[in-house]
Amino acid sequence: MSMGPGRMRGGYLTEEEKQNKPKVTWALLKRVFSYLTPYWKQLILALLCIFLSSVMRLFPSILTGRIIDEGLIGRNMNILIKLIMILFAVTVGSEMIGVAENYIQSWMAQHITYDMRNQMYRHLQQMSQSFFTTNNQGDIITRMTSDISGVRSVITNTFTSILSNVITLICAVVAMFQKNWVLAVIGMVIVPLFTLPTRAAGKTRWELTREAQNASDEMNGILNETLSVSGQLLVKLFCRQDDEYEKYRSVNQKMVDLSIRESMAGRWFRVVLSTVVNIGPMILYLVGGYLMIVKGMELTVGDITVLVSLLSKMYGPVNSLLNMQVEWIRSMAMFTRIFEYFDMPVEIKNRENALVPTEAHGNIDFEKVFFRYDDSRMILKNVTFSLKSGNSIAIVGPSGSGKSTIINLIPRLYDVTEGSVKFDGNDVRDLDLNFLRGNVGVVTQETYLFNGTIRDNLLYAKPDATEEELIEAARKANIYDFIMSQEKGFDSMVGNRGLKLSGGEKQRISIARVLLKDPALLIFDEATSALDSISESKIQEAIDPLIESRTSILIAHRLSTIMAADEILVVRDGEIVERGVHEDLVKQGGVYTELYETQFKKELLAAGHNNK
Repeated sequence: MSMGPGRMRGGYLTEEEKQNKPKVTWALLKRVFSYLTPYWKQLILALLCIFLSSVMRLFPSILTGRIIDEGLIGRNMNILIKLIMILFAVTVGSEMIGVAENYIQSWMAQHITYDMRNQMYRHLQQMSQSFFTTNNQGDIITRMTSDISGVRSVITNTFTSILSNVITLICAVVAMFQKNWVLAVIGMVIVPLFTLPTRAAGKTRWELTREAQNASDEMNGILNETLSVSGQLLVKLFCRQDDEYEKYRSVNQKMVDLSIRESMAGRWFRVVLSTVVNIGPMILYLVGGYLMIVKGMELTVGDITVLVSLLSKMYGPVNSLLNMQVEWIRSMAMFTRIFEYFDMPVEIKNRENALVPTEAHGNIDFEKVFFRYDDSRMILKNVTFSLKSGNSIAIVGPSGSGKSTIINLIPRLYDVTEGSVKFDGNDVRDLDLNFLRGNVGVVTQETYLFNGTIRDNLLYAKPDATEEELIEAARKANIYDFIMSQEKGFDSMVGNRGLKLSGGEKQRISIARVLLKDPALLIFDEATSALDSISESKIQEAIDPLIESRTSILIAHRLSTIMAADEILVVRDGEIVERGVHEDLVKQGGVYTELYETQFKKELLAAGHNNK
């Protein structure tokens, strides 16, 4: 038993499922069935197959009566052969229709989940960065995979089962009434009555299973805590071996008791089920015999056999429909979870008639910008500055002061709360997103590479790049020699998330990727902060000439990088508190002076020491 109690499946709802039971409305049902609309032809065909298959499954029971009365009791070999051939044909036909039904249902289910996955993926791609920072990644993946995959089961099992069982019951009841209305009424009374003890036994067993699972989880928790290296050390140091043993022994005993009860409940469940299945036919044989023998009613042995057979055909559908409420609720809950994501508004999107300028220069203007995430505290407060094409700005400040937030507003990963961010004189909210992001290149501290070759990762920026362009970008990023030293050059694999490469190698490849994009504005967000000194120097060699030749913004913690900028902005608590060049800022005795004394000065001293 590996599933936790909150994830157990069965004919009963868990407490969590009961609490989160969705409200099934006509609007919800209409939305669910809207996914079937494009496949209405296949749906009609599937419904026809379900109807024919359900009806034909009852034919063997009906034909059995004629085989007994006309063939066996009537001693008519011709009729017997004819009826058996019909029975064979019906059986084969039913199976063939069943195959067609399964294919159509599977085809529909796969295409509907295909549509939903595409729709969900497209929708998630359009969500703002805040969606991915506030929502659990595992939950996002679950909606994309498990929940949408569950739609297949709903189409091929839940919906189909409801239709098939309803049709089977209706046809069985009609056939029984045609044979004998008295026995038909008795059968209709018997079936629901005898499903009650079956459900009661099943519920008892399910509850015991859940309790056993809880005990198993508790036992595993004890093992994980007390048999780990740190846990064992703590147990020994505090002399709690006997206490922990007694706790484990108690849970272990509880587990044994529950397992025995569950095993016996399962045995009693089978006894009840077997008794129910056999008592129904007994009653029909008894009443049928009484009507035929004592009352002289026109009933044949075949008729009674048909009625008993039809009765047995009703047990499964009735039990299935009684349990269907649980599956129905689970299905609706699943659709509700999917629709919750679909209904999340796309916050960052193109405005109607968004601007697509013919060229980009990279001029940036922040005008009285305020920003907050949702209803949290204000992250940026009245941020105003300008960056002219060809120049560079360095942004420095303590951790958490809002430096990265500033640069995230430029490519519209988020939108400002107040004020405006302008790119070449146009508010970024008025620009086409592809144009804007295509002209802003960002090199982040946490480099992300896809599991593929170096070439694949570079071409992600420009799929049609030539070999010469790849080489030029690699040279500018100071990574070309490394690439050529690899056995397969540009076609060398980088591993999952670039695990085959060092941090500095990954960072330089990411710089080459951004350069291949050839953006009007280059942004370096702490591009060297997590690297060793050798890797950092190689990246610095790549960055320095880029700053001189391109419009750029640098968030950096190295003085050499900062001093190369045309202007330095000092940010604290979301505000620009100082601005200017290095020499002037050091003399002011403010935040920059403090950063210089605690961090940057060490770099100068180290450099001076190395030069001696």
